[in-house]
Amino acid sequence: MQTTSAGSRLHRIEREWWTVLGIIFVVGMISLVKGYLLEGMSSTNLTNTVPWGAWVAFYIYFIGMSAGSFLLSTLIFAFGMKQYEEIGRSALLSAIASMITAIAFIFLDIGRPDHVFNSLLNWNIMSTMAWEIHFYILYILLLVTELYYSMRPDLVKRSEEQGRFAKLSKFLTFGYTDVSEESLAWDKRLLKILGSVGIPLAIFGVHGGTGSIFAVDKARPFLNSGLFPIIFILSALVSGTALSIALYVIKNWVFHRPHDRTMVQSLGTLMGMFLAIELGLEWYEFLIGLYGLKSEELLTIKTMTASPFWWSFWVFQMGLAMVIPLILVFYKKTRQSVKWVLAAAIMTIVGVVGVRFNMIVPPFIVPVLKGLPPGNYYPTLSEWVTSLGLIAMGIIIYTLGEKILPIDQYEAKTQEAADGLGAFDAGQDFGHAGLEKGVE
Repeated sequence: MQTTSAGSRLHRIEREWWTVLGIIFVVGMISLVKGYLLEGMSSTNLTNTVPWGAWVAFYIYFIGMSAGSFLLSTLIFAFGMKQYEEIGRSALLSAIASMITAIAFIFLDIGRPDHVFNSLLNWNIMSTMAWEIHFYILYILLLVTELYYSMRPDLVKRSEEQGRFAKLSKFLTFGYTDVSEESLAWDKRLLKILGSVGIPLAIFGVHGGTGSIFAVDKARPFLNSGLFPIIFILSALVSGTALSIALYVIKNWVFHRPHDRTMVQSLGTLMGMFLAIELGLEWYEFLIGLYGLKSEELLTIKTMTASPFWWSFWVFQMGLAMVIPLILVFYKKTRQSVKWVLAAAIMTIVGVVGVRFNMIVPPFIVPVLKGLPPGNYYPTLSEWVTSLGLIAMGIIIYTLGEKILPIDQYEAKTQEAADGLGAFDAGQDFGHAGLEKGVE
């Protein structure tokens, strides 16, 4: 009876989850068709003065989320850190979903995604964007390959069972069902090679390269900095780690599964270290801008910190994305609670949105020449709704992956978890000893 009740609860949650996601996605696509396809750029507040807005901000947000999630997965697959093994596949899947979402946003912004083929057919090696397109293609192929080989043993096991995804799993094995020790050892070696190759690809190609697209904009002194690509990389590590923490803890809460408190605390500390380094780099970025006394850069900093956009900087970037999470993951009482580490992760995920907007909007509001009027930009309702639709699309991709692929490595504990489903009290702290492997 207890298991049946828990199963009904999960079915209800799943139904509600798909309903909410479906509504947001459909409304977003309607907004895209009505506003973007029928009305064109007039449905946005983008102008010649401020040509980049919400869609570019979300593009670099999800690029960072993808690169950070992948780099976190390399701790398991490239460096063999078994303590993080439970999040390895989830990190790769979230990296794929985030990358697809990022590409959807930038396609929306450039308006002619078919022009991508120009860089493939006529590669200008002096173009940063052309290099990025090639890096993105290699990166996506690497992500899919690495996720596949990380799942291959479980795909073989699933294909031999009677579950509803057995046929799909059998198809995905492509007839190769060898799970001998030699075969698994080869899989691990391949994963290590892929992870090792992916590290420089993600750091210097995908996210550092994305930062370079903005850093070479000489007309915008605030962006034109050698620190900019490095800050991009650190911010990616922060957001990717935060996403992995949030996904792991929330999934365990929904399915009433035990969570590894030691691993969550370790990930929280890792996120805190990345945050501290990023905060230091941001400090130097602002310090150099202030001491340089360039009027354009000073005006950009003033626009970020003391204009009508101040809340994006002080509340989202400094508060939610940096200072409050740092306190939570380093203060002894809160860092030992999975609940507070989760809160820090969620605040970081939300706050980094403000970080990305601050990278894009304020530098373009400041006029490039004296005498020109300043720019003005705030996303229209159409931009927000379309953006939410694309974000829902990314979440749908991730959720589908979780549903039909062996992402979580809980096969051996399935029955044990099912037997204990009813014992969970939603009002308890996530750090309750009965639910944590770290204290069992």
